[in-house]
Amino acid sequence: MQIPAKVDVLVVGGGINGAGIARDLAGRGLSVLLCEQHDLAAHTSSSSTKLIHGGLRYLEYYEFALVRKSLAEREVLMRSAPHIMWPLRFVMPHDPSMRPVWMIRAGLFLYDHLARRELLPASATVRLREHPAGGPLKPHFTKGFVYSDGWVDDARLVVLNAMDAQRLGATVLTRCRCERVVAENGQWCASLRLEEAGDESVQPVRARALINAAGPWTARFLGEQLGQVGAEALRLVKGSHIVVPKLFDHGFAYIFQNADKRIIFLIPYEREFTLIGTTEIEWNGELGDVRIDASEVEYLCQQASRYLVRTVVPGDVVWSYAGVRPLLDDEAGDASAVTRDYRLDLDQARAPLLSVWGGKITTYRKLAEEAADMLCTSLGVRAAHWTEHAMLPGGDLSGWIDVSGRPEADIARFEQALAARRPELGLELCRRWSRSYGALVERILESGDLGREVARGLFEAELDYLRAHEWARSGDDVLWRRSKLGLHMSESERAAVAGWWTPQVGMRTN
Repeated sequence: MQIPAKVDVLVVGGGINGAGIARDLAGRGLSVLLCEQHDLAAHTSSSSTKLIHGGLRYLEYYEFALVRKSLAEREVLMRSAPHIMWPLRFVMPHDPSMRPVWMIRAGLFLYDHLARRELLPASATVRLREHPAGGPLKPHFTKGFVYSDGWVDDARLVVLNAMDAQRLGATVLTRCRCERVVAENGQWCASLRLEEAGDESVQPVRARALINAAGPWTARFLGEQLGQVGAEALRLVKGSHIVVPKLFDHGFAYIFQNADKRIIFLIPYEREFTLIGTTEIEWNGELGDVRIDASEVEYLCQQASRYLVRTVVPGDVVWSYAGVRPLLDDEAGDASAVTRDYRLDLDQARAPLLSVWGGKITTYRKLAEEAADMLCTSLGVRAAHWTEHAMLPGGDLSGWIDVSGRPEADIARFEQALAARRPELGLELCRRWSRSYGALVERILESGDLGREVARGLFEAELDYLRAHEWARSGDDVLWRRSKLGLHMSESERAAVAGWWTPQVGMRTN
């Protein structure tokens, strides 16, 4: 890849905020280079609860502005990528020892009306003994509340933003560490170290502006690379999740209130599993070695078992993941009460430097828009907003179906159209590809040959596509970020996928 020697903006960090900002700026006509020291979405941005939501519990902390902003973004995001996001109905069983009925109803009324809704239905009170979601619950839970939010494949959301940034002219480098940055004559001079196929090289790049979107590494980047210590305090909070064989057959998710005033979600996951999370624990360890611990597994199992007829035990866990959320330190005593809002700090003392603090996946597009506004003003660039009504790669299904404007219905019709056009793929592969790639399946199919089946349901054509277009470089990139196929495969199948990348890193043999 040809790496530009000079760009308008250098973005450090390939999580959701960095990718979103790179996309927005590239769409405004600026030259952009995004560098990520590991894989895209390798850390926090693939370790979320995978929800596009307003944050119902934040109402208790009077975060009305954040909730309103998040609620407004739900449908904007779902319209932009119907293949990786869709509506989800949540059931909250009422526990009289927690919050009173009037408080929950008041919160849900605000949740329904703080922002405009067109796709998502309003909340309702239900009798659990007569509702499908009541069956798995202990019989003393008789009343519940149902409300709407959205689900997202978080890691794929990051990749799609990076792909769109590249389509618009940005350069995206993964496995690329920004090792040294100095200001010279009103510009930033950076040294980028690339690791590819075992070789290392350093590339100098000059940029008019620098964006620090390093997530949990934001403060460390400022201190180590720019000599700015204590510019902003981040509170690092570990969130862990477990995955167990599916605990219920209906399509609803649950939100359970816990005695410690926290909540956990139980979400239908990958058709065969249930996702349970999350914990909230202060993290002071190494950022690159974040893992769930036994006490967190026990906590999630116990809290789920308080509500379910079936007891969940640590032995049920088939997979787990953990990530560190870089939250603004608002001096809240409890980690669960720390704000999920964000702050953008623009320092123009030496050259424009924008640091991103905090944030949540639901508000990434708005954060990126505000960051791009600030940078464009600083650089004297006049460019209008454009992302609110733009589709992400694969989201425009109009070449396959007559789009109705109802994302959930449209992706179901697209799946049917793909199966009708390519019946040799089979229904299972059509479903997975539809809900991973949308219209991008055309790129996978353009060679006309699926190639060898490397592991069950995973063909060389898909691996070739992921290597060529989505920056995949290893089995883990494919099995645990760009898909969750690792959950469905045996150890030998996962090893076969890992082996495909060696010794020539995905060079297809014919």
